[in-house]
Amino acid sequence: MGTLGLAGLLHDESLLASEPPQIGITNGSALAVKNPHFAPKAKRIIHLFMNGGPSQVDTFDPKPMLDRYHGKRPPGSDLKTERSTGGLMKSPFRFNNCGESGLPVSEIFPEVGKCIDDICVIRSMHTDVPNHEPSLFMMNSGITQPTRPSMGSWLCYGLGNENQNLPGFVVLCPGKPVVGPQLWSNSFLPGVYQGCHINNGNMDPEQVIPHINNRYLDRESQRKQLDLMTQLNRKHLAERSRDNQLEARIESLEMAFRMQTEAQEAFDLNRETQATRDDYGKGQFGNACLVARRLVERGVRMVQVFYGSGQPWDDHGNIENGHRTKGLDSDKSIAALLRDLKSRGLLEDTLILWGGEFGRTPVSEGSNGRDHNNHGFSVWLAGGGIKGGMAYGATDEFGFSAQENKVHVHDLHATILHLMGLNHEQLTYRYSGRDFRLTDVHGRVVNEIIA
Repeated sequence: MGTLGLAGLLHDESLLASEPPQIGITNGSALAVKNPHFAPKAKRIIHLFMNGGPSQVDTFDPKPMLDRYHGKRPPGSDLKTERSTGGLMKSPFRFNNCGESGLPVSEIFPEVGKCIDDICVIRSMHTDVPNHEPSLFMMNSGITQPTRPSMGSWLCYGLGNENQNLPGFVVLCPGKPVVGPQLWSNSFLPGVYQGCHINNGNMDPEQVIPHINNRYLDRESQRKQLDLMTQLNRKHLAERSRDNQLEARIESLEMAFRMQTEAQEAFDLNRETQATRDDYGKGQFGNACLVARRLVERGVRMVQVFYGSGQPWDDHGNIENGHRTKGLDSDKSIAALLRDLKSRGLLEDTLILWGGEFGRTPVSEGSNGRDHNNHGFSVWLAGGGIKGGMAYGATDEFGFSAQENKVHVHDLHATILHLMGLNHEQLTYRYSGRDFRLTDVHGRVVNEIIA
């Protein structure tokens, strides 16, 4: 079989000579701004990732039938999930009709509710597997298997970065989620497109990126040293064509040098007014949301903000205490981010995505928890060309499975790329004998939610 495969490759010389498809033009840097396929509505994205899986029926998809059938298990409420579950469980939270649109929002998000006219809630999301690891991969990389490029890496590959002194893709997570760095991996894309993980547990600007400053050489001496090293590395690279790892190392050295001038300033929250700091609130998540705004206004292409380390939204027990605590803790920061971006004129071309890797069941686990649910859940989008004040799609009467205008994660990714000016079927990279893309061989653009 190996001989036959090699014979096929040798027969088709075009495969041996082909280069990975490139988009637009560059000025010689892999992170230089590139032309999109068409005029974008959004230039940058902030992904507020509620890792662990928030419950749709307790946040943005109220189901009155849960009150009526509380404790019972009628037909339609017996879909297979990860663990054994009991009867239907009504939400412990009150929903309020918010904004001019009147969309219902859970009481655990009072401030986000005030911003609902800028938000589109997709209530008909679904994914493939009710387990954290494959669902985390799917939401971040478009496939349930590991070692595929993340969405942020695809965006940087396709569009470059507007600020050459900062990484194009920054991940703010105080620790690591279940899977870890594979969620922001560049995989087979050139290494310069890998996400830069920042542990926002400590936002001291001099410590947030360790070892960025040279304690022994001044800037001019560093520049001379790096120029010599670059000349040697480029000569070395010229003798080894298509060595992505070597080129990525050269780019990373240049990026590290440039980051000395701007990275620490970008992460220095003391440069913000006290009023702004108070708006975002105290704590790791509030600080991360404020840093996300500072990064996107400086040209970073994608910022991903994990709510916390591990899987904090994974409330298998006591959904009331768990979701109320995390909802109220994140609510003020999310609303402050939306208002802040809007006041600065950034929301119109900055796309905000909120959600987890899946949802939770409307039936109970134990006495008052909820199991994982991949059949139907909610995410929401705001800014960046999105129609605000609307809900799209619907789950069944109990909130268990997507029924109307179903949106798979592939469709969500296709829509995000479209808003960023990229055709998801054309954003490809040739690796291991075939063209790969974020949406694999699936995905449709959800035009109904685009302004």
